[in-house]
Amino acid sequence: MKLRAMLAAALLTAILAPLHASQDNPKPAKAPDLSGLHDFDTREGKWTAHHRKLKERLAGSQDWVEFDGTQTFWKLMDGYANVDENVFEVPGGAAYRGVTLRAYDPQTGQWAIWWLDGRNPFNEMDPPVKGRFENGVGTFYADDTLRGKPIKVRFIWSKTSPTSAHWEQAFSPDGGKTWETNWITDFQKAP
Repeated sequence: MKLRAMLAAALLTAILAPLHASQDNPKPAKAPDLSGLHDFDTREGKWTAHHRKLKERLAGSQDWVEFDGTQTFWKLMDGYANVDENVFEVPGGAAYRGVTLRAYDPQTGQWAIWWLDGRNPFNEMDPPVKGRFENGVGTFYADDTLRGKPIKVRFIWSKTSPTSAHWEQAFSPDGGKTWETNWITDFQKAP
């Protein structure tokens, strides 16, 4: 009987006690990390690109295809995002386009980068690579799949300046122990 009375009192207290939602007592906000917010600012504008791409990825290929292209890059959301549109002049075929979207997270100080391939615009977008710049080099990683098998993806941005930049993509089939670089692009600011 005593237990029943104690449970009833506890239930009554819970019902009659003032309710507080989490927004009534918000946790103190962590100071934003804006240290990388301007990492891509020098990329704004029109660029020419020279691409080198492996014919087959993670297949032991040493055959590279080289082609040129263009890129137009602009900032969005007061610098917290940016986008670029790429035109790829691939040999033996019609040019195609792709779009990169980047967004900066001030809570983590990291960028997330998504890719939309114009040849398959209705396919699911690849998982974003995420990372940051340290000592002038931006390194970004994601988990993905290739031919039904899990891989890791790495983007590296280096040698970025107002007039040039270097980008590489690499895949790892073994959880990041080894990497195969499969796409290299050198950018020059268009006149």
